[in-house]
Amino acid sequence: MAIRNIVTSEDPILSKPCRTVEKFDEKLAQLIDDMFETLEKAKGLGLAAPQVGILKRVFVMDVGDGKVEAVNPVILKESGKQRDLEGCLSCPNQWGYVTRPNKCRLRAYDRHGKEFTMDLKELGCRCACHETDHLDGLLFTRLVDEFVQLEEE
Repeated sequence: MAIRNIVTSEDPILSKPCRTVEKFDEKLAQLIDDMFETLEKAKGLGLAAPQVGILKRVFVMDVGDGKVEAVNPVILKESGKQRDLEGCLSCPNQWGYVTRPNKCRLRAYDRHGKEFTMDLKELGCRCACHETDHLDGLLFTRLVDEFVQLEEE
C-alpha cells in the first residue's frame, strides 16, 4: 500500500467527470487500498479517486461504521434534508454549510465486481453524496450556501 498525493481545488482534474470502471483487477484493488491508507493518514471521512489524480468512478469512506469501498456508485433514492458543515481534503481550510439528503440508498460494486446496495443516513449519506459529487466533477464549494472560518485550536 502507498500514500497517494491529494490534489487540491486548483487542479482541473477535480472538475472532470470520471470514467466508469470496467476492469475489476489487482490494479483497482491496489488503488482502493492506497485510497484507504491515504484517507486514514489525512484523517478524513471520504476520498474519491479524482482526489488522488485518477479519473475513475471509485470512492472510499469510513464515517465510523466500518470501511466502505464504492466502485461505479449510484445514489438510487434520497429523502429528507440535512444542513451541516462540510469540508474537503482537496479544499484545505475551506468550510461551509451544505444542504444534502438525510437518507439515501447507494448502489455500487466492491473491488471484486460484486454489486451491493446500502441504506445510509445522516453523516453516511452526506459523505456518500459528497464523494459521488466528486465523481461527477463537482466540488462541495459550489453547493455551499454559507462559508465559515473555523477557529484554530
